[in-house]
Amino acid sequence: MKDERVEEYLEALYKLTEDGKPAKTSEIASELGLSPSSVTEMLKKLENKRYIKYKPYYGATLTRKGRRMGRRVTRKHRILERFLHDILKIKKKDVHEQACEMEHVISDEVEEALCKFLSHPEECPDDQKPIPPCDKDVESCAECIAEEKKHPRRKSELVSLVNLKNGEEGIVKFLRGGRGLVRRLADMGLTRDTKITVNKSAPFRGPVEIRVRGTRLALGRGVATRIFVQKKVGN
Repeated sequence: MKDERVEEYLEALYKLTEDGKPAKTSEIASELGLSPSSVTEMLKKLENKRYIKYKPYYGATLTRKGRRMGRRVTRKHRILERFLHDILKIKKKDVHEQACEMEHVISDEVEEALCKFLSHPEECPDDQKPIPPCDKDVESCAECIAEEKKHPRRKSELVSLVNLKNGEEGIVKFLRGGRGLVRRLADMGLTRDTKITVNKSAPFRGPVEIRVRGTRLALGRGVATRIFVQKKVGN
């Protein structure tokens, strides 16, 4: 299998499973513009490579290995969309296709440089999808900006707080935003390695109610999307 083809599938699966639900064959086919039979054949190959878990009539989910690669390609794609739109002034309707062609060839170093150059963007311009956090083991974008030294790669997989379901637990690992936001969240008890539990996550753009350090907090959706946690194993 060509690496580019694998990346296209894993990127599509990452997008389709961001809500925690398996991706149906028909959904993947629609996303990639392929026939369901072609998708089914490829899913079996991806499962053999341990990128996904696949069950006919149920759908496909990413393994840890597959999710890591899918997240990396998605991050590059969405950062490239920001660069193409914000700096090169490419129209929104055209940035997706251009980013698809470029995402497979830029290195991790180029991706990091673009992220800093663009002042750590939070979402892509086309459909406002959040840009996944980087793999650098930092607490926040502010820490990344302040320190030029090389950071080790983060080993754990992070998800946005809004992706946790009612009753699920996580450990805060990364905060997207500048020093002001980091300080504000710290005043609320939300610092790195803090355990949180989701009491209630309202649908659509409603608030997320969490329990942290014995206190209940209601966070606006915008703030919650900037908090990334390591989901507790077993949930």
